[in-house]
Amino acid sequence: MDPDDRLSVIFAALADRTRRAILARLAVGDATVTELAEPFSISLPAISRHLKVLEHAGLISRSRSGQWRSSTLQAAPFREATVWMEQYRQFWDASFDRLDAHLRRVQHDRVQNDRAQQDRGKQDRGKQDGGHRTAKTEEAPQ
Repeated sequence: MDPDDRLSVIFAALADRTRRAILARLAVGDATVTELAEPFSISLPAISRHLKVLEHAGLISRSRSGQWRSSTLQAAPFREATVWMEQYRQFWDASFDRLDAHLRRVQHDRVQNDRAQQDRGKQDRGKQDGGHRTAKTEEAPQ
């Protein structure tokens, strides 16, 4: 199977909430169909269909021991999906780093602008206060 097609099958299997819950349960240990069906309000045949999808994707393997058929989680497809997603994680990490640097620059510039405005405001108030004092001083001697 073409690796891209294999990824499509893996991601399609992972797209269903019930199948993800089944995989989470199998991460704890092997389980039978009945054990896997226990937390769900769906039929055993429906669980079996989900298991077939997971098996087709290679996410689980199924074995039979007497009348019991158990399912086991398989790591390889998860590795394939993780390797594929890793390149995008690196892209997003780099994007977030650039965004963080930009936001720091914007914040720094805003702080600098706020300080400059405060300084100008103090200078303007000083000029106004000085002007009033001069006017009062001139009026006082009369």
